[in-house]
Amino acid sequence: MSRVKVHDKEFEIYIPQDQIERAIKKVAENINRDYAGKNPMFLVVLNGAFMFAAELFKNIEIECEISFVKLSSYHGTESTSVVRELIGLDHAVTGRNIILVEDIVDSGLTMLFTIDKLKKLEAATVKIATLLFKPKAFQYSYSIDYIGMEIPNDFIIGYGLDYNEHARNLPDIYRIVSE
Repeated sequence: MSRVKVHDKEFEIYIPQDQIERAIKKVAENINRDYAGKNPMFLVVLNGAFMFAAELFKNIEIECEISFVKLSSYHGTESTSVVRELIGLDHAVTGRNIILVEDIVDSGLTMLFTIDKLKKLEAATVKIATLLFKPKAFQYSYSIDYIGMEIPNDFIIGYGLDYNEHARNLPDIYRIVSE
C-alpha cells in the first residue's frame, strides 16, 4: 500500500520495512558491542515501541533483561505536554544499567520524565535507544545514545506508531499528507 487513510487523515509510505529492519540491526550491533558482559535491563516504552523492541531483541546477543512501562503524552497528532504513567516500572533498577527503548523521540519530554525517574531510583546508567529521532523537534540537551534513523518533523504512523490508537500494525512507516 503506497497510501492509507486512517480516520480523517491520508498518509503515504515513507520508510519501508526492509529499511526499518536494517536500521534496527545497526542499533543492536552497537548495543551488543557497548554492553557485552554488562547485563543491561531494557525498559520498553509502550505502546509504540513494541514492534521496535521485538525486532531489536531478535538481534540482541548479550545477556540482558527486559521490562515494560506504559507512558502517554499524545492525543491525536499533538503532544499534550504532559506525561502520564499508565503502567509503571515493576523491577528494581538500583545500580542497574538501563537502556530505554522508545519508538520515536520528538520533543523529548517523555524521555526526560523517564530519565529523571530512573535517576531518582538510583539506576547506575540510563541510555536511550530509539528507532526514530526528530532533531528539529527535540527541546532538551540530554543525549540520544542509539538512533535508528533521523527524520523530519512530520507526523508518522505504522510500525508501532499510531494515530488515535490506529495503524500500529502497518509493517512500514507512513507520513501524513493531508491535515
